[in-house]
Amino acid sequence: MKKILGSLLLVLFSSSLVAGEVESDCTFKGKKLAGKVQFVTSFPDFKVQIVDSFPDLKVQKVSSFPSDCGKWQEVTSFPDFKVQIVSSFPDFKIKYVSSFPGIP
Repeated sequence: MKKILGSLLLVLFSSSLVAGEVESDCTFKGKKLAGKVQFVTSFPDFKVQIVDSFPDLKVQKVSSFPSDCGKWQEVTSFPDFKVQIVSSFPDFKIKYVSSFPGIP
């Protein structure tokens, strides 16, 4: 019984640590991951973790024309989506890049 319970806990714990998959069309949960983004501390559309390796999405911060996959323009109002930066349990992981944004 302990073996089964231990295995079940291991599966539950390890699956919650894995970030979600960004779809091949550059969407997550139906929202396009390009455009105007507002960074918030509560009620985000997505929780993301900034990493140096193995990101789900490479993000380039731009000041205009954020229409391509992974191009984000930071705004304070009227965002396309809201993001909260977290250190654990993200929806997906991002890496900031200066060129070639998108799905790795």
